[in-house]
Amino acid sequence: MSSDLEVSALAINVTIPQALRWTDTRRGEEFQLTTLNIRLLPDGHLAVKAYGRPVGGGRGAYVSFPVPDEPALAALVADAADRAGTLWAAHRGLG
Repeated sequence: MSSDLEVSALAINVTIPQALRWTDTRRGEEFQLTTLNIRLLPDGHLAVKAYGRPVGGGRGAYVSFPVPDEPALAALVADAADRAGTLWAAHRGLG
């Protein structure tokens, strides 16, 4: 394996458990946040944004929201990153 191989993106999407979901408002519309997009940055740290659907229904815009600084959400992000690492390490090649 070449150590100089450049990987440009490592990202996962994680469903937020019902008990941890929250709402936020953007452009006058309330959204319920249901999904986290977690990225592994080149320096090894994680970055996360939340996405969801308008509470009033419809598709709405694909808009990111910040994730609140809550211990349960931080634990979800860390656990998801660990799980993704395990799954990637066990890959079975192209199917």
